[in-house]
Amino acid sequence: MVKNDDDKSTDDTGDDELDVPDPEEENILDTSGPLSVSEGLRAKFEWAVIIGSVPFWLLVFWYSRTQMMDRGRYAVLFLGGILLLYLLIELPDTIEEKNWLETGLLTASGLIITVTTVYLAVLYHDVVYTRAGQAYDYELALALAITLVLIYLTWRSFGMTFLIVVLGGIGYGFAGPYLSGTLSHGGLTVGRTLRILAVGGDGFYGFLTQLVAAWIALFLLYAGLLKAYGAFDLILRIAVRSAKYIDSGIAQTAVLASAVIGSVNGSQTANAGMTGSFTIPLMKKSGIKPETAGGIESVASTSGQVLPPVMGAGAFIMASLINGVTYGDVILAGLIPAVILVVSIFIAVHYVAAPQIEDPSMGGIFDDKLDQKDLILESIKYGVPLLILIYQLGIVQVTVMTAALQTAVSMIALGILVPLVDAQLEGDDLGAALTHTLKQTLEGFRQGVLVVAPIAIILAAINGVVDILMATGVPTAISLTLMDLSGGVPIIAFVLAMIICIILGLGMPTTASYTVVALLIAPTLISQFFIPDLAAHFFVFYAAILAGLTPPIATCVAVATGIAGGDFWRTCIEAIKISAPLFVLPFAFVYHPAMVSGEFTTAALLAGGIALLGSIAIIHGINYQFSFGRGPTMGLRAVFALAGVVAMVHPEQMLQLGALALILVLYALQTTLGRSEPTGTVSGTSGGE
Repeated sequence: MVKNDDDKSTDDTGDDELDVPDPEEENILDTSGPLSVSEGLRAKFEWAVIIGSVPFWLLVFWYSRTQMMDRGRYAVLFLGGILLLYLLIELPDTIEEKNWLETGLLTASGLIITVTTVYLAVLYHDVVYTRAGQAYDYELALALAITLVLIYLTWRSFGMTFLIVVLGGIGYGFAGPYLSGTLSHGGLTVGRTLRILAVGGDGFYGFLTQLVAAWIALFLLYAGLLKAYGAFDLILRIAVRSAKYIDSGIAQTAVLASAVIGSVNGSQTANAGMTGSFTIPLMKKSGIKPETAGGIESVASTSGQVLPPVMGAGAFIMASLINGVTYGDVILAGLIPAVILVVSIFIAVHYVAAPQIEDPSMGGIFDDKLDQKDLILESIKYGVPLLILIYQLGIVQVTVMTAALQTAVSMIALGILVPLVDAQLEGDDLGAALTHTLKQTLEGFRQGVLVVAPIAIILAAINGVVDILMATGVPTAISLTLMDLSGGVPIIAFVLAMIICIILGLGMPTTASYTVVALLIAPTLISQFFIPDLAAHFFVFYAAILAGLTPPIATCVAVATGIAGGDFWRTCIEAIKISAPLFVLPFAFVYHPAMVSGEFTTAALLAGGIALLGSIAIIHGINYQFSFGRGPTMGLRAVFALAGVVAMVHPEQMLQLGALALILVLYALQTTLGRSEPTGTVSGTSGGE
């Protein structure tokens, strides 16, 4: 169902009792006791999703283990299966609302998906290879039908904004002869367009869908299993425990939890909804304003998308798009920017949250501490699969598909075995414990489907649009247009490129937004301005995720605002103030590409260190509560921020160092003339007001 911002809850959660949602609240399986399902039609559909998810994930496991099938044919089966499961998820809503038009459209979509999937899977070799570039009339009719289905499902999943993107991309293929200038082209016929979209082995079933089917799906299943097995509770406990030593601890808890979950989630907007339902009420209960709480959650969910080793699944796409670059190279290249981002956000959150928090000790939150045995078992349960992922990818350097399979399988194995060990140690019923964990595993399969389905839909649609644009030569047109508008001046071209990335990334998950800009914008930076491949791709990757924080759309902020019950525009301002270095960091990549080279040379570490200090200066200037009058305060803010920008991005190192020297002088003057600490202190130390 299409989700509108107006539908978000705006209930005030600042009552005396903190109402933190239960992480298992949406599960059809009650994993805390005997099997419990809601009665009625919805329960039947939910069970259908659970039952259908089992063969679906077994197919994914089988292919990842054996690869005994053409990847294109496998992509057809994968996309068909996930679309049918998505329809089962959506149908209960339309039936309960008695929306018979939507119900009929979903049912018809199911029939079309089934026919198309069976036809293409059975005759894949003949359609794609034997008759390459040709199609029968009834195949074109089938292609038109599945195209309409994908357009309809993308609208249901992501709303009107993305629908315009899809229709605009397809329409551009027809409109070429009627355009002028660099964006004009010869135009595509209807037949060729349909062959590209659905019956040529590319389009909806092309590169991106194959990547989701072979790589990304298993990582998203891993995220679903983490949720079903209760990892979120442990992450929150660790975050709360680690954040109790500073006055902004409860806000830092939100940052840590959201970033960790977001790194494997694949969508900053979805992550804001999932983790925000826990973290925002916690922050509001402690006294943090709704707008500040929403801004913190928005930035935390966004920052998770760039954290290694998963990087919101964007790392896998980047590794597959850049020739000669492995997944390990991408992860190493992302470490320095991740450190810069995490440190600057940590400081910004402390500045904005500490003065508002009424109970820094976070009393009453997880007072029932885990004993040592439970902590060890839980750490093994969730830590070993992550260590397997890092070890297999970083040291053994197996394929991403193999590492993803081993990670998911080990999570299932430990998710079942560790509770059995715990039951044995406690003398509990092993049969009941086994039943409990099997229910959790089935729920994990369902959660995996819930995460994978919208991402598979949008990437399939994006794949079709990108192939249409590639056939028209639009990357070359964009390159010429950027050069023309910028006059060949790099900084102007980079600013224009960032604006285009933000526009193209509106409303999309990380994987989709990055793919679009990587194929359309990155080649221009590489070919016209001679930016190294990794630097160009990291530029567009970071720029694309800014769409979730940039008004007037700011989908990530919109979700957080709905949960917090604050004002959208003020929440946007809070988010931008906290994440300000994120808007500058991409420019540091193109002016100092050593920072994202994947090699920790002196040049890379020096560039990263200077950028880190510059980002801290920006945060300090924007968010620190100076004790001077309005005029001096505004002047200090501007100088700190501008000096920080110069330190981060200026190509001349001497000017960067000069900017840092100015920052240090200003900081010394500020601490000498102003209050020592107006924003909260490290717990246990004496602080100012």
